[in-house]
Amino acid sequence: MGSSKPSIFTIYKYSILLLCGNAALTLGRVAFEKLTELDYRGNTYYTVKNLSLYECQGWCREEPDCQAASFSFVLNPLTPIQETLCQLQNETSANNPAASPQRSVNLYYMVKLQIRSENVCLRPWAFERVPNKMIRGLDNALIYTSTKEACLAACLNEHRFTCRSVEYNYVTLQCHLSDSDRRTTGQYVQFVDAQGVDYFENLCLKPNQGCKGNRLFQVPRIGVADDKVAQYASLHYYVDKELQVTNEAACRLACEIENEFLCRSFLYKGPPIGAQYNCQLFHLDHKTLPDGPSTYLNAERPLIDDGQRIGSYYENYCEKSVGTSHEQLPVVFDTTDDPTLNNLTRNDINCDKTGTCYDVTVHCKDTRIAVQVRTNKPFNGRIYALGRSETCNIDVLNSDLFRLDLTMSGQDCNTQSVTGVFSNTVVLQHHSVVMTKADKIYKVKCTYDMSSKNITFGMMPIRDPEMISITSAPEAPPPRIRILDTKSREVETVRIGDKLTFRIEIPEETPYGIFARSCVAMAKDSKSTFQIIDDEGCPVDPNIFPSFTPDGNALQSVYEAFRFTESYGVIFQCNVKYCLGPCEPAVCEWGRESVESWGKRRRRSVANDTESSDDMTLSQEILVLDFGDDKQSQFLKSNEALFNEFTKDKTVTIVEPCPTKTSILALGVTCCLLILIYVSTIFCYYIKKWMTPRKVMG
Repeated sequence: MGSSKPSIFTIYKYSILLLCGNAALTLGRVAFEKLTELDYRGNTYYTVKNLSLYECQGWCREEPDCQAASFSFVLNPLTPIQETLCQLQNETSANNPAASPQRSVNLYYMVKLQIRSENVCLRPWAFERVPNKMIRGLDNALIYTSTKEACLAACLNEHRFTCRSVEYNYVTLQCHLSDSDRRTTGQYVQFVDAQGVDYFENLCLKPNQGCKGNRLFQVPRIGVADDKVAQYASLHYYVDKELQVTNEAACRLACEIENEFLCRSFLYKGPPIGAQYNCQLFHLDHKTLPDGPSTYLNAERPLIDDGQRIGSYYENYCEKSVGTSHEQLPVVFDTTDDPTLNNLTRNDINCDKTGTCYDVTVHCKDTRIAVQVRTNKPFNGRIYALGRSETCNIDVLNSDLFRLDLTMSGQDCNTQSVTGVFSNTVVLQHHSVVMTKADKIYKVKCTYDMSSKNITFGMMPIRDPEMISITSAPEAPPPRIRILDTKSREVETVRIGDKLTFRIEIPEETPYGIFARSCVAMAKDSKSTFQIIDDEGCPVDPNIFPSFTPDGNALQSVYEAFRFTESYGVIFQCNVKYCLGPCEPAVCEWGRESVESWGKRRRRSVANDTESSDDMTLSQEILVLDFGDDKQSQFLKSNEALFNEFTKDKTVTIVEPCPTKTSILALGVTCCLLILIYVSTIFCYYIKKWMTPRKVMG
């Protein structure tokens, strides 16, 4: 018999199983790459002010449509705080290798990635990207990958050495892995221009993996005065973390052991004074800046000197390693838990390290967002809106049930809104003054869907690894049309000239308002139509149908009954849509007069005033008779079944009459016969002419 060879089917079967197994083990995880002071063009669909850098990145992480986030900040010279601007983009040119970024001071650009690696860290960004740059001669491995994401995943999965930087060539698909980066000492490290090649630094490293040798902190020796560098850092560096320490050594230690981000530098402002923070930690250093040390040389001193201490600025410095050392394997960053807690508490995302578990519910009201918290044991501390701890807070004293009301307007709670989405960030803090790791931070959203009948909201803790999603669907009431007489009775048959009230209603106990536009009156039995309210919500002819006026949550217009010449039945059809709260009227010009009509949605801002095509179409029919048409009224009422055909549907479609199949066939036969007679006549004429002998002239 001899040895048997595996069949092709068997090889394919094992290959398919292997591929499926690998795909299951390496699902794509969300990560971000960050660019410093570089900006790409993109389509911005959401803008919000006064968020932290990590809140901005967290919003982009949770939004499915967000592809990139642009975060910029400026220091207001009149106040000691940084004013920030966060822009979310659903389209970005950063994924195009041929696109060129624009220089922009005090801006960080973050691009969302999908990386298939188990070693993606939980930090805000996994890589620092420098486009069109590379470092020569420091590669440890060369592989070929089809995408940039696959190259970055290879760096995170590398176990032979600590991968500190990556270079990816978009043309040749070459992926260069290296254990060196811009801070490596003892070797010649210099950036060179390389079109179509991007340089990446791994920011998922542990603090002790940032350098090949020892990682020290010292005043940067770059040929610039120390106080000028420190002043630039205090003004133009974004403060990643701020705390109060007793001395410089404590500030240095805080930067060395920082695990939420890779701390590259810190600013110590001197001994503590009162409750002021005197230690600032940064993820930046002079090597991260595009212009390097030249950045500090070109910086100008601020126009207003507030007299605050500048402090001492220190950067991490990689000491040259002595001999060869065995590199540690890459480490996956997970959340740390208190081992004294039980498994149920440890695995529940709503529980903190002290064992306190929170049951948070959100109620979307018409003018506020009610955040209610129930705990498993009495809670002492406070709950407040992030950034508004003094104006929007509740002190909690030994209670297991408490509530915070977030206002939707004004600056007291700093609630942000865009296209019907109201959002805020809520902090559950144990201590009355300082925040600790045991505190919980939740992002709260209330979405008022103007194009449907549902209200939903969701929550997500900012600093927890899992997402909390709570959905509620309070039913928005459907509007209806009613036509009333002078005694407020609903009528179906009226006479020409009767005074009527046309009402579009929703129940009073709802946070919504309504607006109507594109209203038309149609003859039931013919093709005649007449527009009574235009697309802007203004009356076309106020003498026939005046503008809408509000009556509680309803809209109404008082008019005199009219009908079309060839039809008694009049069908009214309007496009109606919800808006949150009362709707602002449209200002309509009629002659020299200005008329307000409640047929247009309230304008919150120019950027947010987007019209939707998902209007609800309502229709209502009424029978209008001439004077003395009582008998005609009885005749029409006897044909109620015929009228009901039109009241079943909400949209009336007028169709042109079409010829029948028989008529088309008869017309075709007639045409064929006429053509046959014509051809026969011509044929007979020429035959007769040909048969007739010609006369010969003598």
